[in-house]
Amino acid sequence: MKSAYELAMERLQKQAPSIKLTEEQKARIAELESRYKARAAEREIGLADAISTAMSQGNLDEVRNLEQQLAHEKKKIAEELEEKKESVRTGKA
Repeated sequence: MKSAYELAMERLQKQAPSIKLTEEQKARIAELESRYKARAAEREIGLADAISTAMSQGNLDEVRNLEQQLAHEKKKIAEELEEKKESVRTGKA
């Protein structure tokens, strides 16, 4: 008898079969992940200094705005990365 997990995985496989990636696609995706991870870290470092300065000045509104900006930029970078990875997976890159 199959577990609920196994049954769910079978249904998922029927709905959206997994795609086998070539070594070139895997390498391209790894490169993209590395590049976008660096971009996110770069933005975090850049805004961390501004956040620290605003905190030391007691400007809590500015701190909140900068933190929201950082969250927005990290989300935007992650979305862009997913789009690029999907284009590699589908062979459009």
